[in-house]
Amino acid sequence: MTIPEAPENDAASADRDAGPADDDAAPVDDDAAPVDPGQQPTSRRGRGPGPTLLVALGVTVLIAGAFAFLANRHRDQGSQLIRVSGIPSAVSTPLANLMGLAPIPRKPAPDFTLTDQNGHTLSLSAFRGRAVVLEFMDTHCTDICPLVSQEFVDAYHDLGTAASQVVFVAVNVNGYHAAVSDAAQFSSEHQLDTIPNWHFFTGPVSDLHPVWDAYGVVVQAPSPTADIIHSSFAFFIGPDGRERYLGNPTDDHTSNGTAYLPAGTLASWGQGIALVSRSMVGRPQ
Repeated sequence: MTIPEAPENDAASADRDAGPADDDAAPVDDDAAPVDPGQQPTSRRGRGPGPTLLVALGVTVLIAGAFAFLANRHRDQGSQLIRVSGIPSAVSTPLANLMGLAPIPRKPAPDFTLTDQNGHTLSLSAFRGRAVVLEFMDTHCTDICPLVSQEFVDAYHDLGTAASQVVFVAVNVNGYHAAVSDAAQFSSEHQLDTIPNWHFFTGPVSDLHPVWDAYGVVVQAPSPTADIIHSSFAFFIGPDGRERYLGNPTDDHTSNGTAYLPAGTLASWGQGIALVSRSMVGRPQ
């Protein structure tokens, strides 16, 4: 976008049309005595700034330095991490910001009944009494879903003895590949089946669509061979069946478009999921 130039000031335009000012335009007195080349001229004009000008320049430098200091301090203060109130105390501010973690109204999580990767038909409400980490994944995803899968596996291991009190759940967003075998294959490929309390739910699009809508998940699936574009949210649901927190998984891409996250970021996400889950089951550490 081109920024339009500011209109010219009329006075400046007039000065420009009048031509450059001539400092030596004063009339010359032909009767003035000639200057002896051996004498120093009494005028210091053109020989550098005088004391007054030097003082003025010094003051200007000091003022500019003060403004630079204040600007830098303001920038540093603005870049300080801001902690969202209501997140678990065990989750550090940098980790919460990494996860995009925020508390949400404690309303009952929308219930649904679907079939998991093992062919078992279950309802979300069947997990009452345990914390639930709920995501939405594509059974043929090669982008963010494998990364979230690794975060789930890491979180399961980080939970330690609290792992039995946390259920990891995903709902399929790929209506073209919605068979139980699709969910089972994805689970196996990404080691999600090593989590005892893992459920990748799928079903007919007529059953999946209401679940997407209930959780505000947008799905764009133009064709069976095109990438499924969908919202990626991590819902943290308490043992009472009420929503507690919302996370926002993200990824980066290489120059050729491959999704990735640095190993440290993946590990931090796993730790964060575990910490939030522990806080919901009353075992913050």
